[in-house]
Amino acid sequence: MKAIAIDEFGGRDKLQLTHVEAPKPGEGEVLVRIKATSVNPVDYKLREGFLKGRLPHQFPIILGWDMAGIIEGRGHSSRRFDQGEEVWAYARRPLVQNGTYAEYISLPESYLARKPKELSFEEAASMPLTGLTAYQSLFIAGQLKAGQTALLIGASGGVGTMAVQLAKIKGAKVIAVSSGKNKDYVMNQLQADDFIDYKKEKPGRAIDEQVDLVFDMAGGVQLQEAHKFVKPGGKIVSIAGKFEDIAFLKQEKKTFHYVFVEPHSRQLDELNELSGDGKLRPYVQQVFSLEEMKKAHKLIESGHTTGKIAVSI
Repeated sequence: MKAIAIDEFGGRDKLQLTHVEAPKPGEGEVLVRIKATSVNPVDYKLREGFLKGRLPHQFPIILGWDMAGIIEGRGHSSRRFDQGEEVWAYARRPLVQNGTYAEYISLPESYLARKPKELSFEEAASMPLTGLTAYQSLFIAGQLKAGQTALLIGASGGVGTMAVQLAKIKGAKVIAVSSGKNKDYVMNQLQADDFIDYKKEKPGRAIDEQVDLVFDMAGGVQLQEAHKFVKPGGKIVSIAGKFEDIAFLKQEKKTFHYVFVEPHSRQLDELNELSGDGKLRPYVQQVFSLEEMKKAHKLIESGHTTGKIAVSI
Protein backbone atom coordinates (compact mmCIF):
# COMPACT_ATOMS: atom_id res chain seq x y z
CA MET A 1 0.00 0.00 0.00
CA LYS A 2 0.97 3.65 -0.38
CA ALA A 3 1.73 5.56 2.80
CA ILE A 4 3.43 8.72 4.01
CA ALA A 5 6.07 7.81 6.58
CA ILE A 6 8.99 9.38 8.44
CA ASP A 7 12.23 7.60 9.37
CA GLU A 8 13.34 10.34 11.77
CA PHE A 9 12.00 13.51 13.35
CA GLY A 10 12.37 16.81 11.55
CA GLY A 11 10.89 19.18 8.98
CA ARG A 12 8.43 18.60 6.15
CA ASP A 13 11.20 17.07 4.06
CA LYS A 14 11.03 14.01 6.32
CA LEU A 15 7.58 13.15 4.93
CA GLN A 16 8.22 10.47 2.34
CA LEU A 17 5.78 8.72 0.01
CA THR A 18 6.56 5.03 0.34
CA HIS A 19 5.16 1.58 -0.40
CA VAL A 20 4.82 -0.83 2.52
CA GLU A 21 3.04 -4.10 3.13
CA ALA A 22 -0.62 -3.60 4.00
CA PRO A 23 -1.49 -4.66 7.56
CA LYS A 24 -3.45 -7.79 8.41
CA PRO A 25 -6.21 -7.64 11.02
CA GLY A 26 -5.47 -9.49 14.23
CA GLU A 27 -7.95 -10.90 16.70
CA GLY A 28 -10.69 -8.37 17.42
CA GLU A 29 -9.43 -6.09 14.64
CA VAL A 30 -10.74 -4.98 11.27
CA LEU A 31 -8.94 -3.94 8.11
CA VAL A 32 -10.13 -0.59 6.81
CA ARG A 33 -9.54 0.81 3.33
CA ILE A 34 -8.93 4.46 4.18
CA LYS A 35 -10.74 6.82 1.84
CA ALA A 36 -9.75 10.05 3.58
CA THR A 37 -7.75 11.36 6.51
CA SER A 38 -7.14 14.86 7.83
CA VAL A 39 -4.20 16.87 9.12
CA ASN A 40 -4.10 18.22 12.66
CA PRO A 41 -1.56 20.46 14.44
CA VAL A 42 -0.50 17.46 16.54
CA ASP A 43 0.68 15.77 13.33
CA TYR A 44 3.44 18.27 12.61
CA LYS A 45 4.34 18.43 16.31
CA LEU A 46 4.82 14.67 16.24
CA ARG A 47 6.82 14.93 13.01
CA GLU A 48 9.12 17.54 14.52
CA GLY A 49 9.68 15.40 17.62
CA PHE A 50 8.07 17.81 20.07
CA LEU A 51 6.10 14.95 21.66
CA LYS A 52 8.74 12.22 21.51
CA GLY A 53 9.14 12.24 25.28
CA ARG A 54 5.43 11.86 25.91
CA LEU A 55 4.30 9.27 23.37
CA PRO A 56 5.93 5.87 22.80
CA HIS A 57 6.91 5.57 19.14
CA GLN A 58 8.76 3.34 16.71
CA PHE A 59 10.22 4.22 13.30
CA PRO A 60 9.25 4.20 10.55
CA ILE A 61 6.18 6.15 11.64
CA ILE A 62 3.07 6.58 9.51
CA LEU A 63 1.50 9.72 10.96
CA GLY A 64 -2.20 10.58 11.17
CA TRP A 65 -4.98 9.81 13.65
CA ASP A 66 -8.17 10.73 11.74
CA MET A 67 -9.79 8.48 9.18
CA ALA A 68 -12.94 7.52 7.31
CA GLY A 69 -13.09 4.42 5.15
CA ILE A 70 -14.61 1.05 4.31
CA ILE A 71 -14.33 -2.30 6.09
CA GLU A 72 -12.38 -4.70 3.86
CA GLY A 73 -11.43 -7.49 6.25
CA ARG A 74 -12.13 -8.88 9.70
CA GLY A 75 -9.92 -10.70 12.15
CA HIS A 76 -11.00 -13.56 14.38
CA SER A 77 -13.94 -12.67 16.69
CA SER A 78 -14.60 -9.34 14.92
CA ARG A 79 -18.37 -9.12 14.51
CA ARG A 80 -19.47 -5.51 14.99
CA PHE A 81 -19.08 -4.49 11.35
CA ASP A 82 -19.82 -6.15 8.04
CA GLN A 83 -17.57 -6.10 5.01
CA GLY A 84 -18.26 -2.97 2.97
CA GLU A 85 -19.58 -0.86 5.87
CA GLU A 86 -18.47 2.77 6.01
CA VAL A 87 -16.73 3.70 9.27
CA TRP A 88 -14.76 6.49 10.90
CA ALA A 89 -12.35 6.61 13.82
CA TYR A 90 -9.88 8.53 15.92
CA ALA A 91 -7.13 6.00 15.43
CA ARG A 92 -4.47 6.86 18.04
CA ARG A 93 -2.87 3.70 19.40
CA PRO A 94 -0.66 3.44 22.53
CA LEU A 95 2.39 3.10 20.24
CA VAL A 96 2.77 5.80 17.57
CA GLN A 97 3.71 3.88 14.44
CA ASN A 98 0.87 2.85 12.12
CA GLY A 99 -1.31 5.88 11.44
CA THR A 100 -3.83 7.01 8.87
CA TYR A 101 -1.62 8.61 6.21
CA ALA A 102 -2.01 5.34 4.29
CA GLU A 103 -4.33 3.32 2.09
CA TYR A 104 -5.08 0.75 4.81
CA ILE A 105 -5.10 0.47 8.57
CA SER A 106 -5.87 -2.36 10.98
CA LEU A 107 -7.65 -1.28 14.16
CA PRO A 108 -9.45 -2.84 17.12
CA GLU A 109 -13.11 -2.66 16.14
CA SER A 110 -13.79 -0.95 19.48
CA TYR A 111 -12.12 2.17 18.03
CA LEU A 112 -14.58 2.40 15.16
CA ALA A 113 -18.05 3.79 14.68
CA ARG A 114 -20.34 3.95 11.69
CA LYS A 115 -19.61 6.93 9.48
CA PRO A 116 -22.30 9.62 9.17
CA LYS A 117 -24.18 8.89 5.94
CA GLU A 118 -24.74 12.57 5.27
CA LEU A 119 -21.02 13.38 5.15
CA SER A 120 -18.46 12.73 2.43
CA PHE A 121 -15.40 10.72 3.38
CA GLU A 122 -13.36 13.94 3.45
CA GLU A 123 -15.87 15.65 5.75
CA ALA A 124 -16.15 12.63 8.02
CA ALA A 125 -12.37 12.27 8.28
CA SER A 126 -12.21 15.88 9.46
CA MET A 127 -14.30 15.27 12.57
CA PRO A 128 -13.09 12.44 14.85
CA LEU A 129 -10.11 14.11 16.56
CA THR A 130 -11.62 17.59 16.62
CA GLY A 131 -15.11 16.44 17.53
CA LEU A 132 -13.95 14.18 20.34
CA THR A 133 -11.55 16.85 21.61
CA ALA A 134 -14.32 19.43 21.77
CA TYR A 135 -16.76 16.95 23.33
CA GLN A 136 -14.37 15.75 26.02
CA SER A 137 -13.17 19.28 26.79
CA LEU A 138 -16.58 20.92 27.02
CA PHE A 139 -18.71 18.19 28.56
CA ILE A 140 -16.36 15.80 30.40
CA ALA A 141 -13.66 18.13 31.72
CA GLY A 142 -15.63 21.37 31.52
CA GLN A 143 -19.02 20.00 32.62
CA LEU A 144 -20.71 22.66 30.45
CA LYS A 145 -24.46 22.88 30.96
CA ALA A 146 -27.39 24.61 29.30
CA GLY A 147 -27.67 28.26 30.29
CA GLN A 148 -23.98 28.63 31.10
CA THR A 149 -21.51 30.86 29.26
CA ALA A 150 -18.35 29.56 27.57
CA LEU A 151 -15.42 31.63 26.31
CA LEU A 152 -13.77 29.74 23.45
CA ILE A 153 -10.23 30.88 22.60
CA GLY A 154 -9.25 29.82 19.07
CA ALA A 155 -12.82 29.39 17.89
CA SER A 156 -12.24 29.25 14.13
CA GLY A 157 -9.86 26.28 13.93
CA GLY A 158 -10.71 22.61 13.60
CA VAL A 159 -11.48 22.01 17.28
CA GLY A 160 -13.05 25.45 17.61
CA THR A 161 -15.45 24.74 14.76
CA MET A 162 -16.72 21.70 16.64
CA ALA A 163 -16.66 23.41 20.05
CA VAL A 164 -18.79 26.40 19.05
CA GLN A 165 -21.44 24.16 17.50
CA LEU A 166 -21.48 21.64 20.37
CA ALA A 167 -21.73 24.36 23.00
CA LYS A 168 -24.66 25.93 21.16
CA ILE A 169 -26.36 22.55 20.79
CA LYS A 170 -26.02 22.12 24.57
CA GLY A 171 -27.79 25.45 25.05
CA ALA A 172 -24.82 27.47 26.29
CA LYS A 173 -23.94 31.04 25.39
CA VAL A 174 -20.74 31.21 23.33
CA ILE A 175 -18.23 34.05 23.29
CA ALA A 176 -15.75 33.26 20.51
CA VAL A 177 -12.18 34.55 20.39
CA SER A 178 -10.39 34.54 17.03
CA SER A 179 -8.84 36.76 14.38
CA GLY A 180 -11.10 39.43 12.91
CA LYS A 181 -10.95 37.89 9.45
CA ASN A 182 -12.86 34.89 10.85
CA LYS A 183 -15.71 36.89 12.38
CA ASP A 184 -18.22 36.18 9.62
CA TYR A 185 -17.42 32.45 9.72
CA VAL A 186 -17.69 32.17 13.51
CA MET A 187 -20.79 34.34 13.90
CA ASN A 188 -22.81 33.43 10.82
CA GLN A 189 -21.81 29.86 10.01
CA LEU A 190 -21.10 28.58 13.51
CA GLN A 191 -23.69 30.80 15.24
CA ALA A 192 -21.58 32.08 18.14
CA ASP A 193 -23.34 34.68 20.32
CA ASP A 194 -20.47 37.16 20.59
CA PHE A 195 -17.04 37.66 19.04
CA ILE A 196 -13.73 39.08 20.22
CA ASP A 197 -10.91 39.90 17.80
CA TYR A 198 -7.84 39.04 19.87
CA LYS A 199 -5.64 41.17 17.59
CA LYS A 200 -7.56 44.31 18.54
CA GLU A 201 -8.68 43.75 22.11
CA LYS A 202 -7.95 41.50 25.06
CA PRO A 203 -10.83 39.30 26.17
CA GLY A 204 -10.60 40.70 29.70
CA ARG A 205 -11.42 44.17 28.41
CA ALA A 206 -13.94 43.08 25.82
CA ILE A 207 -16.37 41.09 27.97
CA ASP A 208 -18.45 42.55 30.78
CA GLU A 209 -19.25 39.28 32.53
CA GLN A 210 -17.40 36.38 34.08
CA VAL A 211 -17.96 33.05 32.37
CA ASP A 212 -18.54 29.51 33.60
CA LEU A 213 -15.95 27.94 31.31
CA VAL A 214 -12.90 29.02 29.36
CA PHE A 215 -11.87 26.52 26.68
CA ASP A 216 -8.40 27.41 25.44
CA MET A 217 -7.26 26.05 22.07
CA ALA A 218 -4.41 28.52 21.50
CA GLY A 219 -2.21 28.58 24.61
CA GLY A 220 0.18 31.40 25.49
CA VAL A 221 -0.75 34.61 27.24
CA GLN A 222 -4.48 34.18 26.85
CA LEU A 223 -4.37 30.88 28.74
CA GLN A 224 -2.42 32.41 31.64
CA GLU A 225 -4.92 35.27 31.84
CA ALA A 226 -7.94 32.97 31.63
CA HIS A 227 -8.54 32.94 35.38
CA LYS A 228 -9.59 36.61 35.14
CA PHE A 229 -12.54 35.68 32.96
CA VAL A 230 -13.86 32.77 35.05
CA LYS A 231 -16.34 33.15 37.89
CA PRO A 232 -15.67 31.41 41.23
CA GLY A 233 -16.47 27.73 40.85
CA GLY A 234 -15.78 27.91 37.10
CA LYS A 235 -13.39 25.89 34.99
CA ILE A 236 -10.47 26.46 32.63
CA VAL A 237 -9.87 23.70 30.07
CA SER A 238 -6.93 23.71 27.65
CA ILE A 239 -5.62 21.50 24.88
CA ALA A 240 -2.75 23.86 24.09
CA GLY A 241 -0.83 24.38 27.32
CA LYS A 242 -0.63 24.01 31.09
CA PHE A 243 -1.64 26.66 33.61
CA GLU A 244 1.40 27.94 35.49
CA ASP A 245 -0.10 28.42 38.95
CA ILE A 246 -2.67 25.81 39.97
CA ALA A 247 -2.44 26.77 43.65
CA PHE A 248 -3.52 30.30 42.79
CA LEU A 249 -6.56 28.93 40.99
CA LYS A 250 -7.55 26.87 44.01
CA GLN A 251 -7.52 30.03 46.11
CA GLU A 252 -9.97 31.55 43.64
CA LYS A 253 -12.10 28.36 43.77
CA LYS A 254 -11.48 27.68 40.10
CA THR A 255 -10.22 24.49 38.45
CA PHE A 256 -7.91 23.74 35.53
CA HIS A 257 -8.01 20.69 33.27
CA TYR A 258 -5.59 19.75 30.48
CA VAL A 259 -7.17 17.46 27.88
CA PHE A 260 -5.41 15.06 25.53
CA VAL A 261 -8.18 13.44 23.54
CA GLU A 262 -8.89 9.72 23.90
CA PRO A 263 -10.57 7.39 21.37
CA HIS A 264 -14.25 6.86 22.20
CA SER A 265 -16.60 5.12 19.77
CA ARG A 266 -19.77 5.89 21.75
CA GLN A 267 -19.03 9.60 21.61
CA LEU A 268 -18.43 9.24 17.86
CA ASP A 269 -21.92 7.75 17.65
CA GLU A 270 -23.28 10.87 19.36
CA LEU A 271 -21.44 13.08 16.87
CA ASN A 272 -22.86 10.91 14.07
CA GLU A 273 -26.39 11.46 15.36
CA LEU A 274 -25.90 15.23 15.57
CA SER A 275 -24.50 15.25 12.03
CA GLY A 276 -27.49 13.28 10.81
CA ASP A 277 -29.82 15.85 12.36
CA GLY A 278 -27.93 18.62 10.55
CA LYS A 279 -26.93 20.27 13.82
CA LEU A 280 -23.20 19.56 13.57
CA ARG A 281 -21.21 20.16 10.40
CA PRO A 282 -17.50 20.10 9.62
CA TYR A 283 -15.88 22.80 7.54
CA VAL A 284 -13.14 21.61 5.18
CA GLN A 285 -10.94 24.49 4.05
CA GLN A 286 -8.97 22.47 1.50
CA VAL A 287 -8.52 18.90 0.28
CA PHE A 288 -5.09 17.54 -0.68
CA SER A 289 -3.97 14.24 -2.15
CA LEU A 290 -1.68 11.87 -0.27
CA GLU A 291 1.14 12.96 -2.58
CA GLU A 292 0.58 16.59 -1.49
CA MET A 293 1.08 15.91 2.22
CA LYS A 294 4.01 18.33 2.50
CA LYS A 295 1.74 21.13 1.26
CA ALA A 296 -0.90 20.11 3.77
CA HIS A 297 1.65 20.23 6.60
CA LYS A 298 2.87 23.65 5.47
CA LEU A 299 -0.69 24.96 5.69
CA ILE A 300 -1.39 23.48 9.14
CA GLU A 301 1.93 24.84 10.44
CA SER A 302 0.85 28.38 9.51
CA GLY A 303 -1.60 28.34 12.43
CA HIS A 304 -4.14 30.30 10.42
CA THR A 305 -6.45 27.65 9.03
CA THR A 306 -10.23 27.87 9.17
CA GLY A 307 -11.88 24.56 9.95
CA LYS A 308 -9.97 21.50 8.74
CA ILE A 309 -7.54 20.26 6.08
CA ALA A 310 -8.56 16.93 4.55
CA VAL A 311 -6.56 14.44 2.52
CA SER A 312 -8.24 12.21 -0.04
CA ILE A 313 -6.63 8.79 -0.45
